[in-house]
Amino acid sequence: MKKKERRLEELGSGSEWLNAMCEVLKGGVLAGVSTILVLLICAALVSMGIIPVGSMYGAVLAACVAGALAGGSYAVRRVGSRSLLVGLGVGAVLFLLLLTAGLIAYDGASIANGGAGILCACLCGGAITGLLGRKPKKKRRR
Repeated sequence: MKKKERRLEELGSGSEWLNAMCEVLKGGVLAGVSTILVLLICAALVSMGIIPVGSMYGAVLAACVAGALAGGSYAVRRVGSRSLLVGLGVGAVLFLLLLTAGLIAYDGASIANGGAGILCACLCGGAITGLLGRKPKKKRRR
């Protein structure tokens, strides 16, 4: 009887992992939507002349960080454990979404054309969320 209970517990841990990965993907999609909305606002500000065109790369990096913060906070709140890994996962999913969109929109996209900065921005936004979103550890009484 005890062996069956252990097997059910092992299956439960796999289910938790699958749920965590689903939440990371949902957070990545939310991060992508948030990034696109921030980029739309930045494009409107550039067309109005408020932001100069030369500072658009910095605005793209800021939009990636903001999107990763939004999606990461959602995913960290939903998963509850391993917050740094969840935040980095959301940042990685966001980068892959942006890379896929770049490959679809343009014939050839290269990481050398600013992709390293975008990767760092996505991962840093997710890591910040992972570090700030974790619950404090309980103190042990002696």
